Amino acid sequence: MTAVDAGMLTTADGRPLKDALARAEGRAKRRAFLLVAPLLIFILVTFVWPILQVLEQSVYNPKFSDNMPGMVSWFASHPVGTEPDEAAYATLVGDLKAAAEAKTVAVVGERVNYALPGTRSLFTAVGRKAKTLEPPFKESLIAVDPKWGDPDLWGVMRQVAKPYTGDFFLAAVDLERDKNGSIVRVNENERVYVNLFLRTFAMSAFITAICLVLAYPVAHLLAVLPLRQSNLLMILVLLPFWTSLLVRTTSWMVLLQEQGVINNILVALGIISDDGRLQMINNRMGTTIAMTHILLPFMILPLYSVMRPIPPSYVRAARSLGATSWTAFRRVYFPQTVPGIGAGTLLVFILSVGYYITPALVGGSSGTLISNLIAFHVNKSNNWSMAAALATILLVAILILYWLYDKLVGIDKLKLG
Repeated sequence: MTAVDAGMLTTADGRPLKDALARAEGRAKRRAFLLVAPLLIFILVTFVWPILQVLEQSVYNPKFSDNMPGMVSWFASHPVGTEPDEAAYATLVGDLKAAAEAKTVAVVGERVNYALPGTRSLFTAVGRKAKTLEPPFKESLIAVDPKWGDPDLWGVMRQVAKPYTGDFFLAAVDLERDKNGSIVRVNENERVYVNLFLRTFAMSAFITAICLVLAYPVAHLLAVLPLRQSNLLMILVLLPFWTSLLVRTTSWMVLLQEQGVINNILVALGIISDDGRLQMINNRMGTTIAMTHILLPFMILPLYSVMRPIPPSYVRAARSLGATSWTAFRRVYFPQTVPGIGAGTLLVFILSVGYYITPALVGGSSGTLISNLIAFHVNKSNNWSMAAALATILLVAILILYWLYDKLVGIDKLKLG
């Protein structure tokens, strides 16, 4: 390097040192980016993109708008509350005839049925007779089924005429729009989702608390035992990971049923009578027992990872200075395990909120969680938009949990080992 007139440092080939360093740093950054690019692409394709798809599905459903363009135009040109006249019915019949020829009447009825149950058959029935409908179309449609004159049906068709809608999120919290577009609560006997969300979070919190109570002494024992003995016990902790989740769940079905192993043992010991067998399956008890067993290792491992490095001399020093065993634990040992408690609690709670197989097999009607209802809408009702709205609410709730944990404890203190 040489010095030039202004005293600027240069490289051997005469370039300014500052520019050369910036160029070298840029090359290093590009190489580093290329190294992580495959992982970034993998995350975008398998994680970010599916989440974006779910978010779009929750607010986008074009089943009606794509197949009933005439009705979409009529609703757009007539304000809410307009009484449908003969021209409106003629437009409706024209769309129904076109949908019948395209064999999409059932799709249209399915979309309306999401908001007004029982209307899918209404559309499929008129689709079969669409070619025979003659003016006046209002009388022709009402002759097929009087429901075609129902203002509630026309109000729902107006709502679903828009491909983008927030109605699925309203339904996910037991709300709906009336025929005038106002947001109201659904009928009391139809309020399902809010109670199921509350049940899911309550059961997940309860299972997390049980796992913490059970895992803390086990992790402490693993941490204080000699390495050879703790490794042997760790194999028992990890053993469930080597067994299929479905096998573990069906095993609990065998153990917990009325004629199962546990009830038979209790009857044989005379603890309960044969007529007083315990109902431990197809309810919340079965879900709690099975999920606690399955999720317990996810609590033990984070706790063990923070307990193992804690020197035993800390507690001994506290006791030598006059602290009782409880005080030494509370003020010296326990605070050092908080990162493991936070990590295990978050991990178990998030896993339990999204559990599907175990509640479906051992939960029954009172032990199912919101994930089972999401699976129902995907696999049986074919209402992907509703499933996406429920999944989005669940995702937002988890993100809020992360945010609260960060505010109260600090996400930087979370340790998974």
